[in-house]
Amino acid sequence: MADVVDTFESLSQRVMPSWFGEAKFGIFVHYYPSSIPAYAPITDDPFTLAREQGDFIAFTESPYAEWYLNSLAIEGSSVHRHHVATYGDKPYDEFVQEFFAASQGWQPARWADLFAAAGAKYCVMGTKHLDGVLLWPSHIPNPVKGAAWTSPRDIVGDCVDAVRAAGLRVGLYYCGGLDLTFQGLGFNSWASLFAAIPQSDEYHAYATGHYRELIERYAPDELWNDVGFPGYGAGAAELMAEFYNANPDGVVNDRFDPIGVMQGRSHADFTTPEYAVQPTTPGKPFEVCRGIGTSFGYNQLEDESTYLDATTLIRLLINIVADGGNLLLNVGPMASGEIPVAQQQRLLAIGQWLGLNGTAMYGSVPYATSTLATAEGHTVRLTKGADQAVYAMVLGRPATREVQIAGLPDGAVSLLGYTGELQRTHDTVVLPVRPDDQAAFTLRIA
Repeated sequence: MADVVDTFESLSQRVMPSWFGEAKFGIFVHYYPSSIPAYAPITDDPFTLAREQGDFIAFTESPYAEWYLNSLAIEGSSVHRHHVATYGDKPYDEFVQEFFAASQGWQPARWADLFAAAGAKYCVMGTKHLDGVLLWPSHIPNPVKGAAWTSPRDIVGDCVDAVRAAGLRVGLYYCGGLDLTFQGLGFNSWASLFAAIPQSDEYHAYATGHYRELIERYAPDELWNDVGFPGYGAGAAELMAEFYNANPDGVVNDRFDPIGVMQGRSHADFTTPEYAVQPTTPGKPFEVCRGIGTSFGYNQLEDESTYLDATTLIRLLINIVADGGNLLLNVGPMASGEIPVAQQQRLLAIGQWLGLNGTAMYGSVPYATSTLATAEGHTVRLTKGADQAVYAMVLGRPATREVQIAGLPDGAVSLLGYTGELQRTHDTVVLPVRPDDQAAFTLRIA
C-alpha cells in the first residue's frame, strides 16, 4: 500500500481500520490537576446550557470540573466564588504540584483490571488538557511554566502499559486548541474560545512536536484531539499522514477541524458527539463521548444522584451500537488515581451485561430495521452480529413469559444465556421464565 501523504484526497481515501467499528465500547480517562479542587456546579451539559440559557451561562456555570482553571478566571462564576471561599488567593500552580505528589501512589494496573472487567476494548488516556500540564516526561516543556508543568511520573506511559497488558487498544487525548498558558484565561463564549485557538508557528510546532513524541513513545491506535488545532485540518494534515504511515491501524477524530469535517473539506475517521447520541455527520463512523455523571474530570459534588444508573448506561450503549456507533464512556479519577466506587460499580455492571450479551454488540452492524417494539411498548433494538445472526435486545421487562414483537425477523429464536431453541409462533416468542428487571435481554434469530 502506498504511503499516505498530507492532502485531503490522500487522507480521505485511506481505508478505515476494522478494529474501531468492531470495538463498540471504550473508556475515556480525565485525570488532571483539576482533580485536587475537584469542583464544578451540577448543571446540564454545556451544549444544553448554551442552547437554553446562552453561552455566558454555559461557560460561567460549566459542569466540567476539568475546566476549573478557566471557570476560576470568570469573576462571579460558581467556581470563582467557591475558590475564594475555600482557598482564598491560592494559585492553580499549587494544585499542579499537589496533583503530581498525589499521583505518585497511583496503581495503573487497577484501572486496567477494571476497564477489562467492564468489557471495554480500548482506552483513551488524557495527556494534556486546557491547563497545559503535561502528563508525560516531554522533551518539549511548556514555554511559560517550564519543568513545573511536566509530571515527574510518566502517567501516560504507565497507563498505556497497564491497559495494553490487559488486552485493550490505546488512544491518546491531547487538547490541541486550548492551552491557557499561551492564550490567557476566562473564555465565556464559544466564539471567544474558537477565536483564541493559537495560530502562531510557535504553537503549531509545540503541539505538533508533542503529538510526534506521543506517537513515537506510546504507538497509540487513536489520536483524540480536542477544540481544534493551529491551522485546523490543513495544519494537522502532515501529522495525520505521519501517524497513518507509522501505524496502519491508527484512527483520528474530527476535532482537529470539526467544522471542516462537517463541510467535507477536512479529514477525520470518525465524529465525536458529546453528551448527545446522534452522529454530527450522517454516514460517517461516530463515537459518543460523555461522563458517567455531569463532568469528565472528578467532581467531589457528584454522587448517586448525578451519575447515570447502570440500566441507563447499558441501554445508552445498546442504542448507540444499534445505530452504528461506539460509546466512549469517561471515568474521572480522584487525584490519588482512585476511581470513585460509584463509577466502578457502573462499569462492572456494564461488563457483566456484555459478558452475556456481547455477541450482539462486538463486531456487529445495524440491522436493516434497527428498531422494533414489543406489544407492551418496550423498545427492541436489532443488530446483525459478526456471526451473521440477528440479535434483538429487548429494553424492558415483559408482564409474562410471552413476548410479541411485530416484524421480528424470520428464523429460530434462542435466548442468550439459555441453552436450546425457544417456542415461536409467528411474532410471539415464549421465554423459559419471565425475565427479571434488567437493562435488556437478548434474543438470537438464525
